[in-house]
Amino acid sequence: MASRRQFRRSVLFAAALALAAFSASPARADRCDDVAKQLASQIDGVKVNLKARNIVYLTHPATKEFSIGCRGQNYSLELYAKTDRKFKPEFSNLVGAAAALVFTIPKPDAVTGTTRCLKRMGILRGDKVSMRYRRLNMECTRTKTEAAIAVTRGKDE
Repeated sequence: MASRRQFRRSVLFAAALALAAFSASPARADRCDDVAKQLASQIDGVKVNLKARNIVYLTHPATKEFSIGCRGQNYSLELYAKTDRKFKPEFSNLVGAAAALVFTIPKPDAVTGTTRCLKRMGILRGDKVSMRYRRLNMECTRTKTEAAIAVTRGKDE
């Protein structure tokens, strides 16, 4: 009889601990929302537009598309931006500043990495360039009318 009571108590205790652990864990979408709000408050012209599933869409005058994606298969955060094929320095500065805030690296390093990736596209290297700079994975692509960059950091870093 006593062993049954101990077993029931231990099962109830384990269930209570599991319930407390699940209720205390923060939602993953909150991290994405916090990053989007931080970008909007610290970079001039950035506004949070809308949120759909695990992507927060932002707006800025220097971009056609601007978003932050959360929880991909191989990454925890992704910064994506698209502009005209002939991008302006404001675009690379914006992406660099946003990458610096999102991935917590120095702003000059982030601007240098994004500018290098965008400028490498061309006749010699093609319209799709993948590179790694300061533990960030950058993939730049361009079409006849647009240029885009996606900046991620792996989950294991």
